[in-house]
Amino acid sequence: MSTTTLPSPGLSIGPIDVASPVVLAPMAGITNTAYRRLCREYGAGLYVSEMITSRALVERTPESMRLIQHHESETLRSIQLYGVEPNTVAEAVTMLVAEDRADHIDLNFGCPVAKVTRRGGGAALPWKLGLFREIVERAVRAAGDVPVTVKMRKGIDADHLTYLEAGRAAEGAGVASIALHARTASEFYSGTADWSAIATLKETIGSVPVLGNGDIWSAADALRMVDETGCDGVVVGRGCLGRPWLFGDLAAAFRGEDAKAEPTLGEVAAAFRRHAELLVEFYDGDEPHACRDIRKHVAWYFKGYPVGGETRASLAAVESLQQMDDLLSTLDGSQEYPGEAAEGPRGRAGSPKRPSLPDRWLESRELDVAFKAELAAAELHHSGG
Repeated sequence: MSTTTLPSPGLSIGPIDVASPVVLAPMAGITNTAYRRLCREYGAGLYVSEMITSRALVERTPESMRLIQHHESETLRSIQLYGVEPNTVAEAVTMLVAEDRADHIDLNFGCPVAKVTRRGGGAALPWKLGLFREIVERAVRAAGDVPVTVKMRKGIDADHLTYLEAGRAAEGAGVASIALHARTASEFYSGTADWSAIATLKETIGSVPVLGNGDIWSAADALRMVDETGCDGVVVGRGCLGRPWLFGDLAAAFRGEDAKAEPTLGEVAAAFRRHAELLVEFYDGDEPHACRDIRKHVAWYFKGYPVGGETRASLAAVESLQQMDDLLSTLDGSQEYPGEAAEGPRGRAGSPKRPSLPDRWLESRELDVAFKAELAAAELHHSGG
């Protein structure tokens, strides 16, 4: 399949030129500095931080200040913010820019998690179009020359779609690009992403790049999305879990090269070990903390490979790098790539569900004064999109 629908193998987001039209989707507890660095070692792209809550950043909580830090090798510092109150979001953006902490700021309007949507945040927020527009306008104004982008979903459910109106509002507010996860909040991550919605948004938005997100499990999927929708780039989330080399595949594909990583078990083990090393550095040398973090990645890295249940269980309870090395040394590193068994969907898909929303939220597109307290409470540290 050709990539001729792209004007070039790169992507421009405002003044920023990205070598490959690929964005790592923010994922809580995943896209920290360690994982971003690992992915960059395999391929080019824009690697975004895990979501940071605007209020926590304004209050300079220790965790939020740690999460916005970038390694010196991250020459393009990209931070995603979540917020529901215009003044707070603007203040957080102002802080990032004034203190030279970011080269790109993304705003999350895609979180489908109940504890956020039930207070009017995340994927529920664009329903209140005026509030959405004010948040984006204030953020763009506060950012100055630093490009601001948005990531959103199709809407709350099939009867309450928001992406076209929100897309036009974001474009009018001056964002540098718009990313659409082609599912509604009610779908969570279930079923199949509706790529036709990405095509419709691309036809609607004329002045800035439109990026597609949803069900990209391989470089072939990315090329097919671009070919079918005309989008300018792709956002990859769950598809790269345990597969940082996917970014090498994607970069090669967008250069028109027919190349695909098919790592042996030994190469997978080495990537897993490298990830753990970077986590130790991320946690300032706290090896036990890093080992607790890497445990959740075991099933993703070794999906489809002949690794016994006992070894998997032991890796998922590892307490030190030495213990990890001892376990990895028992594997037959020469085992070849298992093909389809190592590919396809990964991560929790969930199931369709009725979104949790504030009482009478859907009765009006305007924000009732009574909901302001609910919105303030929605600024929780949670990911999604």
